[in-house]
Amino acid sequence: MTAVPVVPARKLIAVLQGLGFQEIRSRGSHHRFVHPDGRKTTVAVHKGRDLPRGLLRKIVTQDVGIDMEEFVKLL
Repeated sequence: MTAVPVVPARKLIAVLQGLGFQEIRSRGSHHRFVHPDGRKTTVAVHKGRDLPRGLLRKIVTQDVGIDMEEFVKLL
C-alpha cells in the first residue's frame, strides 16, 4: 500500500480536473466538484496549509474511486 502524500489543496484540484471533474460551485473556502458520471467531492482550500492525510485518503479512494498508487502517479 502506498503512503498518503502531503499535498496542498490546489494540487488535488489540478488532479481532479485532469480526471474530468468540474467545479460547480464554491462558497468560502469550500469548492464543490462533480464528474459527468455523477461522482462528487468537496475540497476545502486554505492558503498555506496542506490537506490532512485522512481527508485526502477519503477523497481519493471513496469520492474519486481510485487507489492511492494511481493518485501518486497523477501528481
